[in-house]
Amino acid sequence: MSLVFAGVVSHAPGITGRAQRAEPAARDRFYAALDRLRLEMEETRPDALIVVGAEHFANFFMNNMPSLCIGMSDHYEGPIEDEQWLAIKRRRIPGNAALSRVLIERVMQSCDVAYAEEWKFDHGIMVPLHFLTPRYDLPVIPVNINCQGPPLIPLHRAWAFGKALRDACDAIPERIALVGTGGISHWPATPDSGKINVEWDQQFLQRFLANDRTALLGYTDAQTHREAGQGGFEIRTFLSVAAATEGQTGQLYCYEPIPIFAVGCTVARMTVA
Repeated sequence: MSLVFAGVVSHAPGITGRAQRAEPAARDRFYAALDRLRLEMEETRPDALIVVGAEHFANFFMNNMPSLCIGMSDHYEGPIEDEQWLAIKRRRIPGNAALSRVLIERVMQSCDVAYAEEWKFDHGIMVPLHFLTPRYDLPVIPVNINCQGPPLIPLHRAWAFGKALRDACDAIPERIALVGTGGISHWPATPDSGKINVEWDQQFLQRFLANDRTALLGYTDAQTHREAGQGGFEIRTFLSVAAATEGQTGQLYCYEPIPIFAVGCTVARMTVA
């Protein structure tokens, strides 16, 4: 099989940009879990890393908002945000246009996707890469699920996309790592920024780690918005990873509610059969 690794991590600009303001012990536990995930991913010797993220109006806006988009370029640039604010230096990130095209064509057999030959990464991709590929020497294939501008893709379609992505990975000889990245409960860019619903997060993670498809698809956007904020819509990225590892379970490496990061900081790995 060509999918050799799967995991999920949280992203938020404060994870790098406000590192010194976090409670040190909680921050260090989170960073250690990210480093563990990096080492374990490296052990699987992937040829490319697919990052399923949630873009924040940096490239896509209301004049053209694809539900699903896959990058198809030999390189990308990021971060699009201010370097000092995010505390990540701007750089060129390697891609693999030929590999992306093969995956896109295979995913299209069962799931409609857009593609982009130009993409400037925002914190939703750059923060995970900062920890998981600190040398920036692993080709990245970015994926965006629209979690920002309603109408949002239904959860069962995000699941179908994850399955299509797995089928595409398993049909090629290259070794592929897959990481989904989003928040769980969080209220970015609102007066409630910094609020974290720990109980909701823990219930979601229990369902995610058990890979309970029925429970995961049982959320409604109204419930998620009420209990987890508009940032909670990013559970779609986690669902795509669950679908890509359907029938398997996961292990939680870290869950730390860190208010100055404005998100419950999560690191988990899913078993790949």
